[in-house]
Amino acid sequence: MVMEMTDHEQAPQRNAKKYRTPDGVPADIVMFTLTKRERKTFTKTLPIRELKVMLIRRRSWPCAGMWALPGGFCRESESIYDAAKRELKEETGVDGGHLEYLGVYSAPGRDPRGWIISHAFYALVEEWMLEHRQAADDAEEVGLFTVAEALEELELAFDHRDIIMDAYRKIQQQMLQTTIARQFLPEHFTLSELYQVIQTVVPEFNEPNFIRKITSTRSRQGILEEARDEDGKPLNSNQYSQRPAQLYRFTDHAPLLSIYT
Repeated sequence: MVMEMTDHEQAPQRNAKKYRTPDGVPADIVMFTLTKRERKTFTKTLPIRELKVMLIRRRSWPCAGMWALPGGFCRESESIYDAAKRELKEETGVDGGHLEYLGVYSAPGRDPRGWIISHAFYALVEEWMLEHRQAADDAEEVGLFTVAEALEELELAFDHRDIIMDAYRKIQQQMLQTTIARQFLPEHFTLSELYQVIQTVVPEFNEPNFIRKITSTRSRQGILEEARDEDGKPLNSNQYSQRPAQLYRFTDHAPLLSIYT
């Protein structure tokens, strides 16, 4: 009887050297945050919020002196996702936040060091987590820039402009289709704060009936719930309004929305 060998059994006979591998596989992270500063007015009003992206100024070749996304090469002992988390902490001091995979960038010649294929991620980080941000040894400084500043005014390294644009489009899409806004809000918030966060990320968003739709539309019911104290009484806030406004919180409900409904 002739026994067929499995791929696993035949593996030792193969010459691994004939398979060419990239010179390196880095993880690059587009890190977004919403900054907040109070308005100088006599009446209570919402603060000014701006969507910003974190960049580092490269210290050495290649692209020395240019602004770039934080990131670095993946080690053989870790996954590309673990590499992204490690590099984010090492290069900016940020540990935590919302991290998701964006895509692979492999255009020939994207990196002068050789055949470098990058896996890009995007992170959503609350502003307070950036208070102690710092530049790593291979970066001169770390800074926060509006998306417009990053894309239109800065000289960016490699193909990082394309990566930032793709990440920006991605979070705009998610802002309108998921509850990702929770990453930029406290646990309890008013509907006016939620609306402002959405508009900050998606400036074109304009929904005059936002409050009614978010609280009563059947397909969205269950996304939010009224915040209540231990006795079950509704929680209110007049931090940004003259009259107390009901506070809400996100639930774990993720509704299935369709473009056809």
